[in-house]
Amino acid sequence: MNTQKALLSKNGEKYFVKDASKDYHCEHGFFTSADLGKKAGSMVKTNLGKEFSVINAGFTDRFERIKRNAQIVSLKEIGLIVAETGLDKDSVVVDAGAGSGALCCFLAHLCKEVITYDVRDDFIEIVKKNKESLGLKNLTIKKGDVYETIDESGADVVTLDVPEPWKALRPAAGALKAGGFIVSYSVTAPQMADFVNALHADEHFVHVKTIELIQREWEADGRKVRPKTTQVVHTGFLSFGRKV
Repeated sequence: MNTQKALLSKNGEKYFVKDASKDYHCEHGFFTSADLGKKAGSMVKTNLGKEFSVINAGFTDRFERIKRNAQIVSLKEIGLIVAETGLDKDSVVVDAGAGSGALCCFLAHLCKEVITYDVRDDFIEIVKKNKESLGLKNLTIKKGDVYETIDESGADVVTLDVPEPWKALRPAAGALKAGGFIVSYSVTAPQMADFVNALHADEHFVHVKTIELIQREWEADGRKVRPKTTQVVHTGFLSFGRKV
C-alpha cells in the first residue's frame, strides 16, 4: 500500500503526507488515517470541514520535499537538460558537484544510472538522505574532485555545477563517449564565459549553445489575467558542449 499521499484543494493548496497510516494535521484541522487511505481521487474533509482531494504522491510531490543546503538547479533547467541531450531510460550520467542532489536525483528518476560527485561531506550526507527518501537505487554517490579525475567512461552526459567547470574538461572528456554531452550550470556571466571559451580551446569538445531560460508565471482569475507580481527571473546559464 502506498502510504505517501498528496492532498489538493480546489484553490491550489497542496500538502504532502509522508505516512498516511497516521492522522495528518495542518492549519485547516486534521485528516484521519481512514480518509487518507481512501481510493485516489476521493474527496476528504478535515475535522473543520475543509475539502481536499486525496491522491497517491508522485515523484514530483516527493521531490518537492527533498532536503536542501545549497542552491539547487531548478526544474526549468533540469527539463532543458533532458530535452537538449535526449536523456532517457538507457542513459548514463556523471554529475558534479552534487550539492543538495536535486539534479542527480531527478535524472536518476529518468535514467539508467547516475553517478554524482562532491568534495564536501555535509553535501554528500544530504544527497544520501534525499536518495533514500526518493527510493533511488540507481544513484551512486562518490566523494571526489572532478577537477582531478572521473572514474567512469562511456557516459552519455556529464553535468557540472561547480565553481570552475573549465577545470573539469579533461576528466569529463575521458568519462564521455564520442558524441556525449557536457553541460555546465553557471550562475554568473563571467563563469559561463570562461567555461565556453575553454570549450572553444579544447580539442575534445565543440560548443553547441548557451541558454538562459526565463520562466514567467501568470495568474488567470476570471478576466484578471496578468503575470504574477513576484517572479524569479535569472537562475543561471546552461552551456552545452559535445565530445568529438
